[in-house]
Amino acid sequence: MSDILKEFEKKMNDSLSSLDKDLSSIRTGRAHSNMLDLLKVEVYGQNMPIKQLSSISTPDPQTLTLQVWDQNNVKFIEKSIRESELNLNPIIDGQIIRVPVPKLSEERRKELGKIVSQQSEKIKISIRNIRREGMDKIKKDNKNKTITDDENKKYSTELQKITDNFINKVEEKVRQKEKDILTV
Repeated sequence: MSDILKEFEKKMNDSLSSLDKDLSSIRTGRAHSNMLDLLKVEVYGQNMPIKQLSSISTPDPQTLTLQVWDQNNVKFIEKSIRESELNLNPIIDGQIIRVPVPKLSEERRKELGKIVSQQSEKIKISIRNIRREGMDKIKKDNKNKTITDDENKKYSTELQKITDNFINKVEEKVRQKEKDILTV
């Protein structure tokens, strides 16, 4: 595979990784420590991720437990969780915050399914834009005579195959996440 294609494949892989991170933060009705990954807490004059302020564990499928390292941050973390779109009600117990994860209502499951679809569409657009950027580069290289017409056709075909592969991966991840949301 040429360096041109590797560069664009890496960009597409980065987009897919971004989707993984976004999907991991969506609630499925079961507790998992990634649920809080996107939440920030305003402490020490800056916004910090919760996982930099506490250790997060899941003692059972319906509970998250946060062991906060600095007692002064407990209220700030609790407020951040309570005010998030996750619809969670944390309980403070000293330096430990317990977060019960209630079962999702049917209405909330449908909302989350729409959010998953929106995120996947955003990533698909990103991947298609990377493909367009790649095609433009291949055409430019052909026009500048740094690659031959045969290489132009070969690279364009290969880039399309890579794009199709990544779009399929996105769709598979979305199907799995929707299944997780709807079957819990």
